[in-house]
Amino acid sequence: MTDFWLYVKLGLDHVLDLNGYDHILFLIALCAAYSFNAWRKLLLLVTLFTIGHTISLLLAHYNIVAIRGDYVEFLIPVTILVTALYNIFNARRNKPSSANLMFYLVTLFFGLIHGFGFARYYNMMKTDDSVAPLLEFALGVELAQIVIVLITLLLSFLAVGMLRFNKRDWLLIMSSIVIGMTIPMLVDTWPF
Repeated sequence: MTDFWLYVKLGLDHVLDLNGYDHILFLIALCAAYSFNAWRKLLLLVTLFTIGHTISLLLAHYNIVAIRGDYVEFLIPVTILVTALYNIFNARRNKPSSANLMFYLVTLFFGLIHGFGFARYYNMMKTDDSVAPLLEFALGVELAQIVIVLITLLLSFLAVGMLRFNKRDWLLIMSSIVIGMTIPMLVDTWPF
């Protein structure tokens, strides 16, 4: 049972590590347009992201797919930038666009990219070819992502509901902050 908690804690730490805040930025961008009443849609999006993350770890764990680390490290901030830009271009709507199949698939795909970014580290710490530690790690990732989503939704509620920010302005501010924090990541990881 201690191994179970070890891998769950590793998943929690992976997402909540402030030194590797790319995961947090992506989640903020992903849910910035939503409020608490859209919790089902957000839970599905976050879970799809976790599934993509886990699939790429499985593919790397069993040496089915290998992607150059420098490309993955560059693509991670690209996913954050694309998500934040999507918010900005859709900010004039009164509510977030209905999550259609394409939106769900893109979120799953972005999870794949983020998972490949962690695959090298995960492969260094694996002790055997068992899938159980990977699933325990994924549980920790999912729990941590839910924490980030709840914090983001709470901040949005405070800003829009209590401080009376315009929802559109709040989305533009949050997305712009995410973009501002992502640009240095793009520059630092430029592989070409």
